[in-house]
Parts: sequence; C-alpha cells; structure tokens
Amino acid sequence: QLQLVESGGGLVQPGGSLRLSCAAVTLNYYAIGWFRQAPGKEREGVSCISRSGGITNYADSVKGRFTISRDNTKNTVYLQMNSLKPEDTAVYYCAALPSIICGLSYEYKYWGQGTQVTVSS
Repeated sequence: QLQLVESGGGLVQPGGSLRLSCAAVTLNYYAIGWFRQAPGKEREGVSCISRSGGITNYADSVKGRFTISRDNTKNTVYLQMNSLKPEDTAVYYCAALPSIICGLSYEYKYWGQGTQVTVSS
C-alpha cells in the first residue's frame, strides 16, 4: 500500500502562488497526477507527470500558470501554482498510477488525503 502525503496548501490572495508537494516512499515508480475538487463540483484532473518526468499534461484551465515537476531522488512531486484565481479554490489530491505514463483518473490506484487551497482576498 502506497501512502501519499500532500502538503503546501493554504490561503492565498488572487494572483499569488503556492507550491504543493506529494511525497511517498517509492513514488519514483509511479506516474503521478494532481486532481482537485471544489465544493459542489466533480473532481477534475489538473496535471500529471510521467514516471521519468519527461511527459507532462495540464488541464486547459491551468496551462501557463501551473507547473508539475518531480525529484525522484526525493520521491516527491511538486505542483507550482502561479497567478492563482478564486476558481482554483479546491481540495487538491495527488494520486499514483503504477505506470510509466499518465492515465485516466479511474486508473490511479493510490490517493492522498488532500490539501486545501483557498484563493481569496
């Protein structure tokens, strides 16, 4: 059982930045996705990164503002979020897929507990 631990959420003003982290003991064996769920809305995929870090994908709503990266020496994946907007407010989850490349949301096998991101003035 892989245990994912997210951190880095918080309250930030519009236009601000946050960096989320997702860590696990053997994270470097998995493709990693970031997902978010706002109150009353369905969960949506935000970004994902392949096992090697060579392939990344982003939702249209965050392209140009968010950057996903990984440090396999530290078993950690990061989501750098810049130019945050109120509509980015959600609980953010990282998830692990035992694959070289990213997959669909239902394919992710392990999920973290989530970290709250609130963008408000």
